Amino acid sequence: MPRLYADRVLENPRSPRVRAVAKLTKRSARQETGLFLVEGPQAAREVLAYRPDTVIELFATPTAMERHPDVRDAAREADIEVVFTTEAVLDSMADTVTPQGIVVVAKQSPTSVRDVFAASPRLVAICEEVRDPGNLGTIIRAADAAGADAVVLTGRTVDLYNPKVVRASTGSLFHLPVAIGVDLSTAVDRAHAAGVRIVAADVGGEDFLASRSLLAEPTAWLFGNEARGLEEDALRLADISLRLPIYGRAESLNLATAASVCLYETAFAQRAAG
Repeated sequence: MPRLYADRVLENPRSPRVRAVAKLTKRSARQETGLFLVEGPQAAREVLAYRPDTVIELFATPTAMERHPDVRDAAREADIEVVFTTEAVLDSMADTVTPQGIVVVAKQSPTSVRDVFAASPRLVAICEEVRDPGNLGTIIRAADAAGADAVVLTGRTVDLYNPKVVRASTGSLFHLPVAIGVDLSTAVDRAHAAGVRIVAADVGGEDFLASRSLLAEPTAWLFGNEARGLEEDALRLADISLRLPIYGRAESLNLATAASVCLYETAFAQRAAG
């Protein structure tokens, strides 16, 4: 039987081991090591359940392990040692002010864009220059909830492994393939080769309701920057651009909210079509 706990408690927030973990809040350290942080019990549950092979280390306070025995049991099942720390050490490792007593170090494991479209997907979200980590995490979560087959991030989009993206995805990051650093034209070419239509979400597009029937076919939604939307070059790559109607007095919809509507409407249309 594997050991569940390390032989001693990490107590020094300035120790080399603790500082190495804390550096993963910075993109440069994540790029150099190929690792990232997973914070809190919910995210820890998901990575242990769906991608235990990526877990390198699991740090927790004794109180957190008592409060979340399911995380403890999942770690034991995956043969992953839990390293006990003090509250001060855990706080110094984490990106959040209140990390809830658990921090996991995991290997980055993106999917290639070739593999995404080789799997004949019916619903994909492509993010071009999405810069807000909360928005990106929420889009990944919405794509997961809507049953999307994958998410594709171009090189102009915020780092998938930014701690705020990981938290906002609430574990969905570990549920579906995500390709990163992709050139948009390459993603479009791959989609077309797989028989997938590119639909751009754009305020200058055609009325959503008038073209809704198209969504029953394999669809890749293209979402742009929060402030500027999609640039003209990106819009020209799309097969069609659609806009969501605004029936009330709101000036616009938040990007993640609009993406959620688009993804769910597509999921409804595809399921209705069988």
